[in-house]
Amino acid sequence: MSIVTLLPFIVLIGAMFLMTRSAKKKQQQAVEMRNQMQPGTGVRTIGGMYATVKEVGDDTVLLEVAPGVHAVYAKNAIGAVLDDDEYNRIVHGDGDLKTDTPVVPDDASSLTVDDAADDDVAKIDLGKKDAADEPETAPEAEGAKADDKRDGDTDAK
Repeated sequence: MSIVTLLPFIVLIGAMFLMTRSAKKKQQQAVEMRNQMQPGTGVRTIGGMYATVKEVGDDTVLLEVAPGVHAVYAKNAIGAVLDDDEYNRIVHGDGDLKTDTPVVPDDASSLTVDDAADDDVAKIDLGKKDAADEPETAPEAEGAKADDKRDGDTDAK
């Protein structure tokens, strides 16, 4: 066999080695981050819940998810350990929020036109009419029975 036929296999094995090496580095960084947790630190779980660390065990962490509400999580469930400034900004809304986008209202009331402009527009009644409100129909033509069906009429009630 020549080196040319072995070259694709060598490249493939090298690529697999580099991918597993980078994945191991990421896992090591995650383990170090979780080991640096201390009581009082703000964290985000892998499910997206923000909480404060109360106790750290070997494999578990006691988190305060709301004032007076504690929950036990596995250390592997911690997705990120946050700085105090970032945690306070996200959870408590502290800090300056710089947004260039316009604020969208929660309801559509601010998007409607005022009532004065509505006076010029004719109102349409979309309610159902009672049988008493309907005008009397013209007498039926000679030779037609009262219960004959006309185009579009049905017996549905």
